[in-house]
Amino acid sequence: APPLPFTFFPPPAIFYVVIFATGTGIEGSREGGWVGEEMPPVPVTDLFRLIDFSLVHWRLVSKCVATWVGMVFVVSFASCLDVAAISMDMGEALDTNKELATVGVCNFMSGCTIGFTGSYIFSQTIFTYRTGCRSKWVGIFIMIMFVSVVVSKVNFLSVLPLFFLGATLIFIGYDLLYEWLWEVREKLLLTEYLVLVATFVAIHIIGIDAGILFGVVIAVIDYVFTTAQVTTVTRVVKRSRAVWKPEDWKLLQDNAYGHVAKIVTFEIKGSVFFGSSIQLLQNISSDIGIDATNEETQELNLASPAPRGQSVRLAKTDRGMSFTSKAQPQIKRRPDYVVLDLSYLSNLDASAARGCFLQLTKMCAKRGIVVCASAANPRVEWMMRSHDVAYSIEEEEEVKKSLLDAESEVEETEKVLLFLTVYEGLEFCENLMIQKLSNKSATRSPSFVRLDELIGPGAEGVVPKETLSHIFAHVLGLTGSEISKLSCLDDRAFHDEVTYNEGKAVFRRDTNADAFFVVLKGAVALVREDYIKAHAPSKIVSGAGEVKMSLSPKGKIKKAKEIGDIRAILQVGTLFGYVDFLLERPRTFGVMATQDGTVLAKVTHARLEQLERSNPEVHQIFQSVLLQSSVMELANCTCAE
Repeated sequence: APPLPFTFFPPPAIFYVVIFATGTGIEGSREGGWVGEEMPPVPVTDLFRLIDFSLVHWRLVSKCVATWVGMVFVVSFASCLDVAAISMDMGEALDTNKELATVGVCNFMSGCTIGFTGSYIFSQTIFTYRTGCRSKWVGIFIMIMFVSVVVSKVNFLSVLPLFFLGATLIFIGYDLLYEWLWEVREKLLLTEYLVLVATFVAIHIIGIDAGILFGVVIAVIDYVFTTAQVTTVTRVVKRSRAVWKPEDWKLLQDNAYGHVAKIVTFEIKGSVFFGSSIQLLQNISSDIGIDATNEETQELNLASPAPRGQSVRLAKTDRGMSFTSKAQPQIKRRPDYVVLDLSYLSNLDASAARGCFLQLTKMCAKRGIVVCASAANPRVEWMMRSHDVAYSIEEEEEVKKSLLDAESEVEETEKVLLFLTVYEGLEFCENLMIQKLSNKSATRSPSFVRLDELIGPGAEGVVPKETLSHIFAHVLGLTGSEISKLSCLDDRAFHDEVTYNEGKAVFRRDTNADAFFVVLKGAVALVREDYIKAHAPSKIVSGAGEVKMSLSPKGKIKKAKEIGDIRAILQVGTLFGYVDFLLERPRTFGVMATQDGTVLAKVTHARLEQLERSNPEVHQIFQSVLLQSSVMELANCTCAE
């Protein structure tokens, strides 16, 4: 096919050849309506004579304000659409602000020179792009031509064929209609395409302003229903990163994470609001096998009204009523602990907080199930605490203490327990599970105590740092002579000890993985962001003003909400960074210290090779620790990570 410019030259050229060859001429063509009427020339100075403020009816200005505002909206909206359309046609990103600023400057200049304001010259831009022109001289040439038309005393419409101008506009119009109403079908979802067609039809029936407004309303409705459907809840298999004794590990493996899991974890993604909260509650309650009584059903309907056309459907069971949309097999064995991972929950409104999470907690509390939530962003956390879904920070600390206290009679909670990370919540549940299954007397402490708590504070009340030998013996469950073999690890011959203060980066993402680390004292945080960066916490503004979130008096991080997206808090005895170290690849995450005086053991390739040469047996134990840590890491892997 010939280039587009060459297809535009033949029609007017043939027109002129025909009229002069047949003797019709310009005048004869004008009489036949093929060219425009001849008009007397108008000097440029006459443009300025058009301005006469004495002819303005100023009392009518107030009646024009609404029209002016409407035109500003239409032109601005149309310009944004034009920029987006041109960007899509070019396949390149455009700076929308810069393009709109260009339109604004041109309109200002046009107004100052008695010209007409306009929008983005969409047709001209697309036409130029499709001709293959990529030079700025195109714009300069068009500017010169426009100035020439204004300055010239010749009326170009009196000599140009009118059918050619009309055909060009029709060609552009039909081309755009075909592209945006037909070809676009394969690029839009059905609901999006229906919104497009409905907007197009509405513009032709009720006008451009009302039509665009109608399209916006339809798009908002489509967004609400689409968002209600994309909220997902997935049951995942995860374990804490706590360093348990081997016998306790076996206890958890057989009971908490066995065939009938007693600790279950759900990942909730997307936004949860009244439209999706009922479905979310149904999915979770169905998965963990709890039933809703008639009273609970009424509370749910009052707390979270379903969208029009949707109601809570219940199926009769041998134990009452259950949330379900169809007959589903009931899970007879329920978990003891439910952990909700909210790290991917972007938003939560009030109706969903009460209609979903509050109702879930109440239903679980009546059945002795403890519900924990973790990694909630500040907005979600505030929403849950302010609507009594979760305890206040002070109450929460007391409830957690009571649950961990073997002498306490408290075994269940009435609200959700919030944790900084999912691994912290899982560790809390595992601790309770071990305490419940170990059948220890009420006077005995829980079967697992963190290593830094196990040895107790020093003379000045300060917890001393752990040793590699003690940590490795604890991980592998070594005793007697096996522990004595590890004493060579305590003289720092095979590792370095590095001290970090709170907020100090241990390493950043994409840096060289030249070593792995073991936490000897304090704690560190694994950060999900590409880099470690402290930033101001998100502002939460309620109807009463800005909300100031208080921090836990015993929180692991004083400024937890200012650090970023934290994957996990690693305590004493935890190994980290060894996967990237062994694979000799750049770091895939960042780590920072969360306490002052955090001490880490740093092990490099050179130190490992030295250990292998000097003490192969201890080196083998070292490899066993790494293997067990790798198993723990794999046990916590999900598709989301």
